[in-house]
Amino acid sequence: MNRAAGWLSVFTAICLAAAGALVTTPLFTLGPEMLGPLPTADLLSKLLFAGAVVFGLSGLHLLVLQFLLRTATKRRAHDLRNILRLVFGAVGVVALLGVLTDQWLGVLLSLGVVGFAITFALQQPLLSLLGWLYIMAKRPYSVGERVRIGETKGDVIKVDFLVTTIWEVGGELISTNQPSGRVVTVPNSVVLSSEVTNFGGGGSEYVWNEISMQVSYETDLDAATEIMIEEAEAVVGAEMADSIADFRERLAETPVELEVTDGPTVNVTQAESWVELRLRYIAHPRQGTRVKNELYERVLERFNENATVTSFPVSRNR
Repeated sequence: MNRAAGWLSVFTAICLAAAGALVTTPLFTLGPEMLGPLPTADLLSKLLFAGAVVFGLSGLHLLVLQFLLRTATKRRAHDLRNILRLVFGAVGVVALLGVLTDQWLGVLLSLGVVGFAITFALQQPLLSLLGWLYIMAKRPYSVGERVRIGETKGDVIKVDFLVTTIWEVGGELISTNQPSGRVVTVPNSVVLSSEVTNFGGGGSEYVWNEISMQVSYETDLDAATEIMIEEAEAVVGAEMADSIADFRERLAETPVELEVTDGPTVNVTQAESWVELRLRYIAHPRQGTRVKNELYERVLERFNENATVTSFPVSRNR
């Protein structure tokens, strides 16, 4: 459908351009020679050429977009639409002004002067536009990824020229990593002056998570550790193996050297009245709360089934 509309627009532009060239010839006469201060033929020719510019650029935009989107992902398609809108919009403004005024050099100079004045009058929007260019070039995040920009955390819905739209996660309404239902608009200029956390950064979509269990000093730590690792492998084991392999490949492309374990691990921390066991594993950011809840339930059930080797602190001041 878009391709047919694109070719139709291009054909219409060719017809309008041909008509615009025809009305300026001596063979063409239509009504009075003057229409106000302008010759009728010149005015009609400018309008026809302006229509040709509009239809021609619209058709080319549709055709180029259709061609580029054939193999593009959803995230890539979103960026391509924005870039093509900016390019064709800028070309369209210059072309229309040039056709209507017949002063192509003057139009370019005027746009330069106007742009210089706008730089001082609209600093924040221009900073946001520069932020958008930075986002397109450096890719700190893209559509569909979970990020934290300043104090806002959530999933990126849209990246426009001036703002980034985020489906909020957490926030002041809820305490878990679940969508709050609110949509937050963040100026792109914030990216240039604030830290950006990408939860899918480093080339991997998974992040490290932890759950902690507090047990008494009488607990068999080896047995408790084994239980926690078994339950973690049952919940995220297969998924974690694939993500670790991908993480190592990405890590090998950087100068950073890290020790990455193949499966879940447990770190032991001593406190005043109990021992804290911290289970470390990998999970997708959007599944973090679900996985954490499931692991808590499974580990607690196993601990209660093995009360002779695992016990909880007697004190409630935890």
